[in-house]
Amino acid sequence: MRRRSVLTGAVAAAGAVTLGLNPAARAQRPGASQAPDLLLGDFPVVGRVRARRAMEHLRVLSDRIGQRIGGTESEHRARDYLAGVLRDLRYRVELQPFTVPDKYLSSLALPDRSTWHAGASRFGALGVTASGPVLDADTGAVLPADVTGKIVLLVNVPSGSTAVYDAAARGAAAILIGRVSTPPAGKTSAFSPTLTAEVAVPVLGIAQVHVERLRAAPPASLTVSTTHHASLTSYNVIAERPATFGGRGVVMVTAHYDSVPGSPGANDDGSGTVLTLELARVLRYLPTHKALRFVLWGSEEQGLLGSRHYVSRLTDPDAARIAGVFQNDMVATSHGPAGAYWLLSVDGGDNATTREVAAAAGRLGYDPRVHGPVARGSSDHVPFHERKIAAANFSWRGEGGPHQLEPLYHTPEDTIAGNVSAERLQVSLELIGAAAYRLACARS
Repeated sequence: MRRRSVLTGAVAAAGAVTLGLNPAARAQRPGASQAPDLLLGDFPVVGRVRARRAMEHLRVLSDRIGQRIGGTESEHRARDYLAGVLRDLRYRVELQPFTVPDKYLSSLALPDRSTWHAGASRFGALGVTASGPVLDADTGAVLPADVTGKIVLLVNVPSGSTAVYDAAARGAAAILIGRVSTPPAGKTSAFSPTLTAEVAVPVLGIAQVHVERLRAAPPASLTVSTTHHASLTSYNVIAERPATFGGRGVVMVTAHYDSVPGSPGANDDGSGTVLTLELARVLRYLPTHKALRFVLWGSEEQGLLGSRHYVSRLTDPDAARIAGVFQNDMVATSHGPAGAYWLLSVDGGDNATTREVAAAAGRLGYDPRVHGPVARGSSDHVPFHERKIAAANFSWRGEGGPHQLEPLYHTPEDTIAGNVSAERLQVSLELIGAAAYRLACARS
């Protein structure tokens, strides 16, 4: 009883300070259906979280660093930035290493000095550079007898086609493979083409937007290069602050900071990453009965490698201490139809995290926008669920179901300008912040 009264008093004091500094904490939230009916513990969180602060970090990750491929220097640059931010917030930071598979990547340099990033085939020439004019050969069904020195573009090559091998045999300097989809399917991303035999020239897998741009304004020449990244190490970035009142439980707020080849990953999952950083700032000194742990996963895009490594190293007592894992993946898209905020547990069941977010939505007036819980895997909550730890993923998706992702998912167009809503990021911050803090304040 004594601990509870001390915590209640501390939360009340923090809430009073927040109200004094920011009366707008009582105002109706952006996009909410009604004015908020907040608990004392909500005020020091929702009154202080700021999407604009989170966006400052997102500009570094998405605009300055760009693609963040697991285990490569690009992901390591992001790792160092994230660790620096958390250390500046006076967290104890651990970098947890783990090995990841080789990567086969490429770049395309245009005459205007812009550069595109893509995948490369491990069966094509690696570590080489080639230049030449672009020849659009469409599906490759009708290929000129001589393509010497050309960068051959093949699009929507049918299964069983020999177009790649024919282009190489006829003198192509390099081969670009693209896939173009039509609505309602989303745009296609860059990829590492799989071939049945080796060819002696670079073979790149480019994104749909790059196919469209090459066709709309063919450059006079194009320079492509391929790289094999071997012996790779990726890292989880882990920051923790202890419980104020000596409790043994842990509440985790998490996201993955890597992206797929060619994508600056603004929404997937730069948005979840910067949400985690902003909540680490706001929650660092608030009183709790449980420790708060903020984890940014490496190499999620390769099969949840970072979170699987982390969970595999938990002892049974360590796992038992975790009261809930709030995984945030794609929490800020500006895509109009993605107007539903989904509570996604692996089995569709309710747990400590989904209950707290749903309750926070009710208090904040956001409940008409919040759906679920429904069954959905495919993010870093999965390894925790498999270990019987309460966990869920939280994400903006289409109203028709969480499978309805924005069309720019995994593409070079997943940028701040093209695919991020500061308003939706603010909603996400308030929901996860209020929910995670309430769970951290609970004694049980």
